[in-house]
Amino acid sequence: MKILAKKKSLYADLSLLLVAIIWGSSFVVIKNALDYINPVYILVLRFALSSVLMAFVFWKRFRKINKEDIKAGAIIGFFLFLAFLTQTIGLKYTTVSKQAFITASYVVIVPFFYWGITKKKPDIYEFVAAILCLIGIGLLSLEEGLSINLGDGLTMVCAVFFALHIISIEYFAKDHDPIILTIVQFAVAAILSFIVVLIFNIKLGSFGKEVGFSILYVAVVSTLIAFGIQNVAQKYTSSTHTAIILSMESVFGSIFSVLLLGDKLTVKLFLGCLIVLLSILTAETKWNFLRKNN
Repeated sequence: MKILAKKKSLYADLSLLLVAIIWGSSFVVIKNALDYINPVYILVLRFALSSVLMAFVFWKRFRKINKEDIKAGAIIGFFLFLAFLTQTIGLKYTTVSKQAFITASYVVIVPFFYWGITKKKPDIYEFVAAILCLIGIGLLSLEEGLSINLGDGLTMVCAVFFALHIISIEYFAKDHDPIILTIVQFAVAAILSFIVVLIFNIKLGSFGKEVGFSILYVAVVSTLIAFGIQNVAQKYTSSTHTAIILSMESVFGSIFSVLLLGDKLTVKLFLGCLIVLLSILTAETKWNFLRKNN
């Protein structure tokens, strides 16, 4: 039985690694789409398709939706919309490598929002993680004259909204079906994105094969398939393993950007990425896995 459990845990960890690779690759896919289509339209198409597909796949659960589910999903979807809006627009003005790691800093921000809401003070690991994260983001983003470009600034804002998104999910997930909440939040994000299109009369741009592939990839592979893999895999591995493996998303994002987009891997970029990754691991795991091994 122990051998079987270990095998399941290994397969689960490998599955989560695949999820991290998929999410890391989505940065590159979206970056390519931005050459042809307005960022807001990417959100409209991505979330509309994701919500419809998920509602179809999980129809038996989705049909039980009620008013409270819609209210909770709308709040979560509002933060999701703001997070992806600032992230997608920001990606137009920065590199994939930088954005992947700056976005991941939401892991470090979450405990400090909890501090304000619940009065529960972050522990020493979370304070250390915050300091490391600031140093890492400084190396990634600060340019000559200590200025920050528009893309990096928007990505920092997006990390804040992702932190609020995580907190809102934890608050509502206890009393609602997570699948229903996911479908509703995707639908709300799509609707809000479309409202932005209408208000600002945003033009679509050039919708060709490249854009079609990008939308299908982020909606089907990065959202529907990756979400499904994560939910199944987490049943057979620990939360510590999950946190460590999924934090590799930012690493894979940088690797793909260097290999496929020609981003330059400078010493400053490498050190910044490494320090942000250390801050994420510190906040998420508190290095418990090292103490267990000892």
